[in-house]
Amino acid sequence: MIRNLADPAASIVSDPPRLAPEPLVAQSVELAAVVLAKLASLLPAAFVLRVGRSQTALLAASSDLAAIQAAAVFKRNAAVAGLDRVTEARVPLADAETARLIAFRPRDGGSEHIAILIGTPDPAAPVLVRLHSECFTGDLLASLRGDCSYPLRGAIAAIARAGSGVLLYLAQEGRGIRLINKLRAYHLQDAGFDPLDAGEQRGLDADERI
Repeated sequence: MIRNLADPAASIVSDPPRLAPEPLVAQSVELAAVVLAKLASLLPAAFVLRVGRSQTALLAASSDLAAIQAAAVFKRNAAVAGLDRVTEARVPLADAETARLIAFRPRDGGSEHIAILIGTPDPAAPVLVRLHSECFTGDLLASLRGDCSYPLRGAIAAIARAGSGVLLYLAQEGRGIRLINKLRAYHLQDAGFDPLDAGEQRGLDADERI
């Protein structure tokens, strides 16, 4: 029953599937648990068990559990906005032989973002830029569920024709829900939900990108 509440696709045995209940109004501790689940690419659901001070001390003394303050979780989630330039390399592309890939790593150790630099943009003039959220199924596998590969390759070709520009390839799979949750949402899409509704039924926002 708990699994079905957290994951509507787990209860798909008929058509239509069982809809998820309205979310409960969560306090900071519950919200922090959901944020941690999202960061780990888990279903955004948590089973919260409240214990007293004596039980907390007993658990800490008898296990590897560590206390985490809710405020620290929210601070870490915001830390991904800080990026450090790590390395770059010349990587000729089919439509842009002068391309260079520059890797940026979030300061919290999350997934790297890539800037595809084509030509030599003039910093004193307007620069042609494309923001592209990564899509493993579309960009790499040419999945028929979406058309991500067309704007990606089209943008690279357009920037090359213009002479210079940048494509920012952002680690925001599935509008930020990440690959595993995107694959989970496919079950609900197969049952008739559109991509946005499928994600929301799993407790995910329409757009989790930051």
